Amino acid sequence: MKREEFFEYCADAYGTAPDYPFDEDFETAVLRHANTRKWYAIVMRVSRRKFGQKSDEVIDVVNMKLPTEMFGSFGTADGVYPAYHMNKLHWISVLLPDAPDDVVQFLLNVSFEATRDKRKRRKMPES
Repeated sequence: MKREEFFEYCADAYGTAPDYPFDEDFETAVLRHANTRKWYAIVMRVSRRKFGQKSDEVIDVVNMKLPTEMFGSFGTADGVYPAYHMNKLHWISVLLPDAPDDVVQFLLNVSFEATRDKRKRRKMPES
């Protein structure tokens, strides 16, 4: 999946657009929930070498949050690695050029749900 396709999927599925919150960094994009502004994904340009590969090619990588019980369900064959530059107990890195589109979409849906606002809304008393 290409970066642009990833952003199109986020727009279609969740109605969100990339946000570029870091000064002087116009490549790193954050995807947030509209109501809470909480991140569900971050897209970065990272060298393959950071993932133990013998290449200096810089690629698009997406960090996403997973429930801990899902760790170990995916592996490097799926383009999924422990998170780069984030908490490895809660986040994973998905190498966009390596991961199948259906795996990216599935993990993105899981991340979106794992990071959404779970507070219960209080019902207003009836008059």
